Amino acid sequence: MRNYSYIILFLLFIVVIPFACGENSTSNKEKEVGSPKVYKSLIAGQWYDASPQKLTQQISEMFNKADIEPIENVIGLILPHAGYMYSGLTACKGIKATDKSLYSRIIILGTSHRAPLENIISIPSVDFYETPLGQIPIDVEIIQDLKKFPYFKEVPLAQQGEHSIEIELPLLQYFKKDFKLIPLICGRLDLETTQKIAQILQNYIDERTLVIVSSDFTHYGPNYNYKPFNENIPENLKKLDMGAYQYIEKRDVKKFYEYIEKTGITICGPYGIGVLMYLLPENTQVNLVEYKQSGEIVNDYQNSVSYFGIAFTGTWEKKERTSMNTSTTLTPEEKKDLLKLARWTLEYVLEHNKLPSDNEIPIKITETMKTPRAAFVTLKINDNLRGCIGEIFATKPMYKSVLQNAYNAGFKDPRFYPITKDELPKIKIDISLLTHPRKINHYNEIELGKHGIILKKGYYQSLFLPQVAPEQNWNLQQTLEHLSMKAGLPPDGYKEGTEFEVFEAEVFHEE
Repeated sequence: MRNYSYIILFLLFIVVIPFACGENSTSNKEKEVGSPKVYKSLIAGQWYDASPQKLTQQISEMFNKADIEPIENVIGLILPHAGYMYSGLTACKGIKATDKSLYSRIIILGTSHRAPLENIISIPSVDFYETPLGQIPIDVEIIQDLKKFPYFKEVPLAQQGEHSIEIELPLLQYFKKDFKLIPLICGRLDLETTQKIAQILQNYIDERTLVIVSSDFTHYGPNYNYKPFNENIPENLKKLDMGAYQYIEKRDVKKFYEYIEKTGITICGPYGIGVLMYLLPENTQVNLVEYKQSGEIVNDYQNSVSYFGIAFTGTWEKKERTSMNTSTTLTPEEKKDLLKLARWTLEYVLEHNKLPSDNEIPIKITETMKTPRAAFVTLKINDNLRGCIGEIFATKPMYKSVLQNAYNAGFKDPRFYPITKDELPKIKIDISLLTHPRKINHYNEIELGKHGIILKKGYYQSLFLPQVAPEQNWNLQQTLEHLSMKAGLPPDGYKEGTEFEVFEAEVFHEE
């Protein structure tokens, strides 16, 4: 087996989907270097009309039907994000309750319906969001600042077509013409991370900021695999939803999360709600604007989704700017422990034929290990590749990425049979922790040995870790030729019509 088989083959459900979906849509690509990056709505024509005239008319009718007087000093909202025929009127009532002259910045906390994020907020890398009603400027300075914190990452799969963000935008454009947008997509957050993210966001909130959480509540019925009762469905749904609302009203994040765990209630945006509750000042008042069930709207409770419009009033408190240790540099001891975790994972799976749970992990999980980081795990026997799998974008805490990809490298790499107990003592493990990829203008900017390389050409894509070229003693041309062939292109396929991204990696291995 030649060493260059070390070249990484993405495992479909771990890497290819989020990587490939990142920028395949030509409508979202930067047309030329230096031009503004525009994200164009992927749900226009599906979730709402793609015609500006028809969409404006539909929204105008909903706002006219929204019978509500403005509420003073609204600083936050919870709004639903279903199709307009179901939840549009509830969302319009919530928005109409605000004083549109107050806000110059709107933060939307959506929820990731497609990418399995853990303790991560996905942020965009664009200058504008565009709907049929025009473009909304992104508050790019704040987005760039958030990138300093390890909990904020760009995850393309999470961004593309995320309706919890996009459904709110035409309503806000119709109601409030001029504002800067900060669209944030929440993954699953534990209590500690929820609080840390709220502390970070507090730095960017002032008296002209409106925070919106986009969330539907109970999803009931076979379509959602959630049917805790079969009788008195409207009454039981309301009781279930109001059980969650009572903790929102008290701003008790811990009990809110515990209620979700206990009941299994299918709220799709609970972690954005948790962040908002931690953000809200002590003087906050909670106003229930509207509660609706889709079963009532369509007169069919076989499947039903619940919608809240909730307005929070008060005054944002000015706090000292929160600073956090944002370093993800590992100590030598932490590196040894992650390598130990990778080997122990292989041993555990060979013994139990399943992945371990968190409470079985034999190493101390430090704060640095809890920060999100993308990882590749490489297995070799006598310097020959025996498995290598990883992910490009951070979607989970570092230690979980190492654990998952140790398992994948040992048992899920499609080029190899699963490892055996007899092989395990011969295996040496490498771990590569990746930085976030960034675009370059030309492949001549690549620094061999420093940069990992991602090649994209239409639907063709491939990747090398930084150590591949030095290990094979390749120059830049040879590296790019092999990268092209790995993608399924001819050797010179890299020369024209190709995009490149680079990243760096912290690489360490067993002695």
